[in-house]
Amino acid sequence: MIYADQRWIGHHGIGRFAREVLPALDYRPIPLDGHPAAPLDSWRLARALHGLTRDDLFFSPGYNSPLDSPAPFVFTIHDLSHVYCPENSNPLIRLYYATILKRACHRAARILTVSEFTRGQIVDWSGVPAEKVFNVSCGVDPAFHPTGRCEGLPYPYLLCVSNRKRHKNEFRMAEAFAKAALSKDVHLVFTGEKTMDLTHWIERQGVSSRVNFAGVVPEEKLPRLYSGAQALVFASLYEGFGLPVLEAMACGTPVITSNVTAMPEISGDAALLVDPTSTKQIAGAMEQVVSDNSLRQELREKGLARATRFSWATTSERVKRLLDRRL
Repeated sequence: MIYADQRWIGHHGIGRFAREVLPALDYRPIPLDGHPAAPLDSWRLARALHGLTRDDLFFSPGYNSPLDSPAPFVFTIHDLSHVYCPENSNPLIRLYYATILKRACHRAARILTVSEFTRGQIVDWSGVPAEKVFNVSCGVDPAFHPTGRCEGLPYPYLLCVSNRKRHKNEFRMAEAFAKAALSKDVHLVFTGEKTMDLTHWIERQGVSSRVNFAGVVPEEKLPRLYSGAQALVFASLYEGFGLPVLEAMACGTPVITSNVTAMPEISGDAALLVDPTSTKQIAGAMEQVVSDNSLRQELREKGLARATRFSWATTSERVKRLLDRRL
């Protein structure tokens, strides 16, 4: 019997993966509540699994693992941002990764991940054999498609689907927007709520009247927000996958993204790639995509074709096949 950690299901990145993958499995939920990334959860998880046998299997769609388990287990590392992006970490998280998570990589029957980039980082960081780590990728929901309807914003806009984490590189994107030779009626729209430090930075760039925060956007409205944008600007410094790149492409929206980490792998030749540390390159890409109608059409067509290569059905089948295979 497969036992799976259903607590990851949600609307964040890992949550969406769990929401799509778990229904395809014949599994029993574990008898735990609380957040699976909470301190001491590895100990609580070990206690919850103590009655399992070698004939059972524990699967987590996230990066948590039991301190000990009588049954083999498989878990999923979506990225190693807490290792490679110090601004996302703290001493407790670093201790967890260096001790519990690295040990879990060696004890796990298999490790799943979502890109070849992250697969390579897991192997290098943990020291496990490459054949133990499997890239199952991510998919894009059918709801993300060219809608023919926009979200109703009263201005042309570049969209950044993001949060206020520093590795998302929003300060440079705002600075690049200020430097770009764009018509004054073009806005930059961030999803999520504004913060004081980012707001002050935008004010210093002199573009406060042209940068907007959309707040928390319900998932059902995201396709229309993508569809109405002149382009998605996703110049992140680090991504284990980069779902907004794929979602925008599926909506027929041109994409500007970074030439580092997993983003070139996901976007292929269907996006404008920039050095995320160069505001000059980001600004230049903004100018190109806004001013060049033929380029936008080319990126739209390539993006739509690229998005068809990723589906949650394929991801779910890969996960199911790896869990069904005898360990």
